[in-house]
Amino acid sequence: MNSSKYIIGFTALLTAFVALVLSLMYTGLKEKHKQNELLFEKRAVLGAIQDKLGEDVASLNDAKIIDIFTKNVNQSVLDTKGNIVSEEEMIKNGYKGGKAENIDMKVEMRKPKDKRFLPLYTFKDKSGKSIYILRLFGKGLWDEISGYLALDSDKNTIVGASFDHKGETPGMGAEMKDNPKFPAQFKGKKIFDNSGKLVSINVRKGGAVDKEHDVDAISGATLTSDGITDMLKTSLENYYEFLKKTK
Repeated sequence: MNSSKYIIGFTALLTAFVALVLSLMYTGLKEKHKQNELLFEKRAVLGAIQDKLGEDVASLNDAKIIDIFTKNVNQSVLDTKGNIVSEEEMIKNGYKGGKAENIDMKVEMRKPKDKRFLPLYTFKDKSGKSIYILRLFGKGLWDEISGYLALDSDKNTIVGASFDHKGETPGMGAEMKDNPKFPAQFKGKKIFDNSGKLVSINVRKGGAVDKEHDVDAISGATLTSDGITDMLKTSLENYYEFLKKTK
């Protein structure tokens, strides 16, 4: 009897100890994990303006990424009416830090369109022109897809793009991130047509037809390509009032 009580007591004590250790590890690593996520996003933002930087972003170490981003990229938050939202207002809305990098697009895309907050990053090139970097977020074949689209100061011409995914098939849908030839196609494309209508970019199966608004689809990944097309359209529509207001 006493032996059973001892075993039960020891097991309970050991379980409590392990739970405490795991809790402390989770708390300690949570902040580190968050910092890694922010660093990943900074690298993705800079990936969209790689040609303007004259740097191979993938080869830069973390310290260099942080240095370039801090010195050259300005963060803003917009509402879908195209207005800038203050850091104080963002903090009131539950975003600790209140900056563009703190926004969770998965959360925002669940909201009605008129309630969404949108990250905006602005980079000044060597001539002093502003390059606007917009956040993309959507659904691929298996899970979330995302990215950044960099627009020239005319708010129309694409100067670069970067893409990411959570679960697309290696060698197929994953090519959106793994094959640099895919985002390279977006450079020079236009998101508005000659009449001023927002037409976005079509990732077209069978090859680009419209030289200004199409890119080639990813071979063997029709659903992922369609997901990218939808992501671009939806994301650019989120920014439409900003683009129209400042175009």
